[in-house]
Amino acid sequence: MAGAVPSSSLRISPVDRRGRKIDPAVLAAAEEILPRAVAHGTKLLGDLAVIANLLEETAAVVSRRLQSDPSLILNLPGYLLICFVRKVNRVKSRQVVTVSVSQAAQPNVAWADPSEQLYTKILLDEFLVRCDFITRDMASRRMAGYSWEEIGRVHGMSGHAAEIRVRYVFQQVRGKLKI
Repeated sequence: MAGAVPSSSLRISPVDRRGRKIDPAVLAAAEEILPRAVAHGTKLLGDLAVIANLLEETAAVVSRRLQSDPSLILNLPGYLLICFVRKVNRVKSRQVVTVSVSQAAQPNVAWADPSEQLYTKILLDEFLVRCDFITRDMASRRMAGYSWEEIGRVHGMSGHAAEIRVRYVFQQVRGKLKI
């Protein structure tokens, strides 16, 4: 596996981290698309070690497809790049974006586009409708700037228990709305 080195000297291993061998033709195609793959991966993920790992895994999968039926892949570098981009996008979509409740309640935040603001508004409205009075009070205190420890003290529980209670209802609402 390639280490975290400058992208100009990033090398792809002939074996991925799971021990799967990479076909020499696929390895040559990986070296060919390396600058574009590193640029895309750095923009989305930022970690060269993760990018190298994903490129090696993609190359191993493409090698197996190439061995099963070589006529399926007409443009090997293009096919490898598309598979890599999809894998990077999949990894990026699984990353958790953490935003505090107080940030979500602000009307114009830098991290949200208008459609995300609409989703946030729907999520907060549904959250407020679904939770009981105590949980609603905990969330409103948190948006007002209180720490979890202060909120827990007010309600006779630990700060962690208060945070878990609010998070549990919030996750239920997110699951119901599929957000």
